Amino acid sequence: QVQLVESGGGLVQPGDSLRLSCAASGGMFSRYAMGWFRQSPGDQREFVAAISARGATNYGNSVTGRFTISRDNARNTGYLQMNSLKPEDTGVYYCAARYSFTSIASQDYDYWGQGTQVTVSS
Repeated sequence: QVQLVESGGGLVQPGDSLRLSCAASGGMFSRYAMGWFRQSPGDQREFVAAISARGATNYGNSVTGRFTISRDNARNTGYLQMNSLKPEDTGVYYCAARYSFTSIASQDYDYWGQGTQVTVSS
């Protein structure tokens, strides 16, 4: 059983940067693919980025070129570096893990964190 805890959210202005962290425990983190999703009130959960156990990455269209996903297996932690933030990036950001390849579909992930709020507003 893998437990995930996100941190690093907050209130920022458009154009600012944030780095989210996802601390994992209870499993072999290095063997899991990890994803980041976000959700705003009234919207479906949206794929943001994912990274495989070996470090291959893929991104949602709306964040490509601005966000970078990474992982530090020695620290059992994943990261989402978010640059050039826009108001439409506002939402609750969740990290998720699955013991397989990456996926852009939230239903494919087995483990979820509680989420961290990101608000981009002037």
